[in-house]
Amino acid sequence: MNNSSLFITFEGLDGCGKSLQASRLSEYLQKAGRETILLHEPGSTPLGEEISRLVKWHEAGHLSPITELFLFNASRAQLVQDTIKPALAGKKNVIVDRFTDSTLVYQGYGRGLDLEMIRQVNEIALQGCQPDVSILLDVPIEIAATRRKKTSDRFEAEDISFHRKIRSGYLELAENEPERWLVIDGTLDKGLITEIVTEQVIWLLESKEV
Repeated sequence: MNNSSLFITFEGLDGCGKSLQASRLSEYLQKAGRETILLHEPGSTPLGEEISRLVKWHEAGHLSPITELFLFNASRAQLVQDTIKPALAGKKNVIVDRFTDSTLVYQGYGRGLDLEMIRQVNEIALQGCQPDVSILLDVPIEIAATRRKKTSDRFEAEDISFHRKIRSGYLELAENEPERWLVIDGTLDKGLITEIVTEQVIWLLESKEV
């Protein structure tokens, strides 16, 4: 019986491949007999899905960066309360495709909001739940752009300078907190990325079981 668990987040530009790798990791852990739930932000609750549609595809006027910040954290607070906290309490692995770091880079580095203010708002929504490891799939913005769907949401449709700020923001966060971040070259073969992620996560799990 495996009684250790991890809270894992995947981060990166849209088109970096994080959703695929999050899904593969979840599938691997479940097949290995480790209870795991796979979530995404914003979403994974009825309220979260409504907020996701609103904030990503809003057409009736401009959404301010402050509005985005609170909408994303409203979704997050519900997800933490309904799903993440109970799962972690039950020793289940939790994998989330995007989490608080997305808010820091998109609303902070991208939109220009104060980073410390964002951290404070994020902390309220987190309710004490902090990721054990955050996996950044880093790709050049030009490559990410070619991978994205033709139909772009409000964030994907931003100009190249915005996405450049996002990538720089992620790399700065990872540099400032290397003990939490695993940065992987997102241009590597998908299978190799899966191996790197899996090996690291299993090592972390086994380290907690010692």
